[in-house]
Amino acid sequence: MILTRHATADGPAWAIDGRILPQGMNLGFMLGMAGENLRRVLDNLVRSQLDMGELGVTGAALLAPVDPDQEVWASGVTYLRSRVEREAESSVADVYARVYDAPRPELFFKSVGRRVVGSGAKIRTRRDSTWDVPEPELTLVVNRSCEIIGYTAGNDVSSRSIEGENPLYLPQAKTFDGACALGPGIVLATEAEMANLPILLSIKREGVEVFAGDANTSQMKRSLGELVEHLTREITFDGGVLLLTGTCIVPGHDFTLQAGDVVSITVGELTLVNEVDQNR
Repeated sequence: MILTRHATADGPAWAIDGRILPQGMNLGFMLGMAGENLRRVLDNLVRSQLDMGELGVTGAALLAPVDPDQEVWASGVTYLRSRVEREAESSVADVYARVYDAPRPELFFKSVGRRVVGSGAKIRTRRDSTWDVPEPELTLVVNRSCEIIGYTAGNDVSSRSIEGENPLYLPQAKTFDGACALGPGIVLATEAEMANLPILLSIKREGVEVFAGDANTSQMKRSLGELVEHLTREITFDGGVLLLTGTCIVPGHDFTLQAGDVVSITVGELTLVNEVDQNR
């Protein structure tokens, strides 16, 4: 099952496998249910609802699969490659080695839902940054009960130059307009089904691929459940939360995003595509 969110004449609408959901069934409402109950409700709705196209949603623009008031968090240094690259960019490299080996993971706030862009929308880089990269990441969808109920594809757009100056600048390097893209939908899946997903990154400039890389979620040092447990240990998310789980596909030091670049990220069966906007 895949959940998607669409722009319609009547406002945003959620759908499941091409069938529109009843008004009021937004993601926050659905993530307020236990995972088993949600699947049962959605199964019943899919069997009973009309085709989405007959309800006027087919062809409507896809929106980011997150409600405006939901939170998106992120994890860092969950793959060895990420640790190595962040050590290389930083003047205090040992902090990344220490967090990679520590019991406690790196977690940080990435975005509120209304700032997230969906597939087909534009991402951007900061005007005060000189070195910018996309970060393709498996993004967990977690319900109120701290259960992982599915995943989406995520792009944790980051300023490596700002974070490299000082790790305390992480919020500025990670959180700004156009820095978080998610989509195109949410695949309902178990943690076990996410343990061996391919992750692909392709960046094209003027139609020519200038970077490509691949990885697999099996390369993560930490388990998905471990990341969720730490995130939800002292924070309650009544309407659920989305959690980016880190990357190990890192363009080289000689690469930075430019306006007009097209970034394609595939995670499992989802492909998220965004063009880089001009710095505003």
